[in-house]
Amino acid sequence: MSEEFNDYMNITDLKDMLNKTKELYKDRPAYKIKIEKENYKVITHKEVREMVDGLGTALINMGLKGKKIAVIGENRYEWEIAYLSIVCGTGIVVPFDKSLPENELKSVIERSGVEAIFFSSKYEQTLEKIKNLGIGNLKHLISMDIDIHRNGIYSQKELIENGKKLVALGNKEFINSKINPEKMSIMLFTSGTTSASKVVALSHKNICTNLMDLKKILDIDSNDIFLSILPIHHVFECTVGFLLALYSGAQTVFCDGLRHITENLKEYKVSVMACVPAIYERIFKIIKKDIEKKGRLQEVLDYEEKYKTATMEERKVAFKEIHDMLGGNIKLLISGAAALDPKIEEKYRILGLNMVQGYGLTETSPVVGMGTKKNYRLGSIGKAVPSIQAKIVDANSEGIGELAVKGPSVMIEYYGNRQATKEAVIDGWFHTGDLAQIDDDGYIFIRGRKKSVIVLKNGKNIFPEEMENLLNKIEGVVESLVFGKITSDDKDNIKLNAKIIFDREIVKDAYKVESDEEIQNALRLKVKEINRTMPQYKAIKGLIFSEEPLIKTSTNKIKRQDNIDEIEKSKN
Repeated sequence: MSEEFNDYMNITDLKDMLNKTKELYKDRPAYKIKIEKENYKVITHKEVREMVDGLGTALINMGLKGKKIAVIGENRYEWEIAYLSIVCGTGIVVPFDKSLPENELKSVIERSGVEAIFFSSKYEQTLEKIKNLGIGNLKHLISMDIDIHRNGIYSQKELIENGKKLVALGNKEFINSKINPEKMSIMLFTSGTTSASKVVALSHKNICTNLMDLKKILDIDSNDIFLSILPIHHVFECTVGFLLALYSGAQTVFCDGLRHITENLKEYKVSVMACVPAIYERIFKIIKKDIEKKGRLQEVLDYEEKYKTATMEERKVAFKEIHDMLGGNIKLLISGAAALDPKIEEKYRILGLNMVQGYGLTETSPVVGMGTKKNYRLGSIGKAVPSIQAKIVDANSEGIGELAVKGPSVMIEYYGNRQATKEAVIDGWFHTGDLAQIDDDGYIFIRGRKKSVIVLKNGKNIFPEEMENLLNKIEGVVESLVFGKITSDDKDNIKLNAKIIFDREIVKDAYKVESDEEIQNALRLKVKEINRTMPQYKAIKGLIFSEEPLIKTSTNKIKRQDNIDEIEKSKN
């Protein structure tokens, strides 16, 4: 790639990153933590590195050198300190999904072979029970919340202080430990039920290559304020949020919960956020509702038309009121982990809010492509990041085929699963399982999951995500799932069906209906309107209505097969 990039610092591993940035950003705020309303605690970049050195030294002193250590809990700075103290010289870090039920937590503890686990208070009883049952190799429980060791549970705070004392007495074992950037240092379970999930083995080189790629293409610096909101165990938030903020000398603040996003954006003057489409859609609805309340919706719509061809800076001035609702400091909104409706993306940008799409997978550390100020195209996930090569495999007549990628951020392997690794990585190219197109300028457009494509009797391919996008635009529809169903009279014939999740109050208000039958009939009419705009083979023939949310992963991705299985089960 012969493009000009932003300045970036070359790093070989995460320890190297912490060491090189320590002096550079030492007095800059790394975290701003809310203690109570309008009372905050600020932690500097220098203090972060001292805590990491202290905790890492204490962990080695406990006999955990070279061991696997897990972290589980909500997004908080203690989680991040624990992660860094493990990965930067102690052993292998294993981030666990905070939403795991007890049976799956037992399974990942056993499968991963972790000997210690950092946790927040809500997991204390469950983890004590698992440890007492002698499951796996679990020996040490370390609480992020207690102040002193008690009842066989270590205090993270106390370990940090004890480690600092050891460092002051000359213990440099953690500080001087050497990192092998090519070796597995991070174990990540892919989403899905634990027994079926794969374990992705990542190295420092994988993660650091991705960090340098992001720094090269994104205009991010030490003045930025990142809002941490997506689950931190997920590699998207971990790399694009937590680690990128530290690498850039920026500040991280933590969201108080989904209901508080807009007030947190305003309260902390957030400039950068990486999030999923559902949350951006939620924010957009909040903005729209506020404008409607003020009776200014038509005025804003007229302005949108007027500023369609204006620059982002001009739009920012024109829509200052909306920017002020979000803190007035938004510089970059990154959408990832699922497909973003191009109309929502376009709306944000018309308002002067710099929204871009990113795409990646756990196996690619994660970012494969991302839109930027320089390289942006509506509906695209941008171009491949600098170190990644991308190509389309087995393209059809429209140029749609499986996206395959190659580069230093691609995983080492699926840990302990040689067959799965062999199937996914062919001649050095990782096959993503996603269908995509790449245009003549190198912009990548994701079209759907290879596994979810519905192949009809006439050979036509249906991308359910495309149909779901249309259904989700119906007023009152919260989300939907499109799936193929074999007809009873012809086993080779597949008809499209959809499960529609609706908001009762919105539907009643929008269509002036009351009963269940009236609600369903109103929505059926809307689906028929969509069918009329489609070729006959794309028409949705069967509908299921529900108010219960679809089954999803912790990052809000719909678990397609689990939902289809549930539909089938409910019919039997």
